[in-house]
Amino acid sequence: MSEHFSDASIGEITVLLQDYFDGLYDGDVDKFARLFHENAHLYTTDGSAVTDLPRADYFELIKSRQSPRSQELKRYDRILSIHKAGPNTALATVNCAMPPKYFTDYLTLLRSANGWQIISKTFHVDIHE
Repeated sequence: MSEHFSDASIGEITVLLQDYFDGLYDGDVDKFARLFHENAHLYTTDGSAVTDLPRADYFELIKSRQSPRSQELKRYDRILSIHKAGPNTALATVNCAMPPKYFTDYLTLLRSANGWQIISKTFHVDIHE
């Protein structure tokens, strides 16, 4: 393993990702407020149009839906990869679900004075009925 990938920040990113999974499962916007940078955006596409959700809109969406925990849904959290481009930038690929929706998320991470935070999320959803 290269020195670039073996430093302690991989552990910090892993903790952030577990908090991300927990925040999704619990519908915990307060936790997300710590995880997502104030300028964060979320992106997805249906193949023709791109949806761009600012952080505040995403938080409202989370507040308005039943959490997976409240529905007693099974968890499907998994870290697929963490790639660091430098000491303060990284990309994590994760899987999670709110059955029947199964997500692959690309989380772009930045480290600042506030530690590691998600600056963008681009996601794909598969629906399995």
